[in-house]
Amino acid sequence: MKFIDIFAGIGGFRSGLERAGHQCVGYIEWDKFARKSYQAIYKTKGEYTAHDIQQVKGVELPEADIWTFGSPCQDISIAGRQEGLIKGAKSSMFFEIIRCLKERIGGGEDVTCLSYHGKC
Repeated sequence: MKFIDIFAGIGGFRSGLERAGHQCVGYIEWDKFARKSYQAIYKTKGEYTAHDIQQVKGVELPEADIWTFGSPCQDISIAGRQEGLIKGAKSSMFFEIIRCLKERIGGGEDVTCLSYHGKC
């Protein structure tokens, strides 16, 4: 199976999926140090890549069976500020994944309770 690694960090998801026989077709990571590490660890030549998920259009993403993403969780973690998915500047990046998926598949349901982080 082919996968795309979003919020790639240094490739935790990639490492596991490649060991299981899957192929990475692209990655997105904005942190310059994480990108450098990722590129040093993995063979990324010829793969789709982007720096900022907010600038990516879902239709630009390569065909993939799996989308992995460890979106920033500082705003929803009990160890963090707990600003939630909506107000949290970092954790709200989760919605960029939803946007890209909707653009990719041409639709989808917008579930209200998701916006309230389980507090309907």
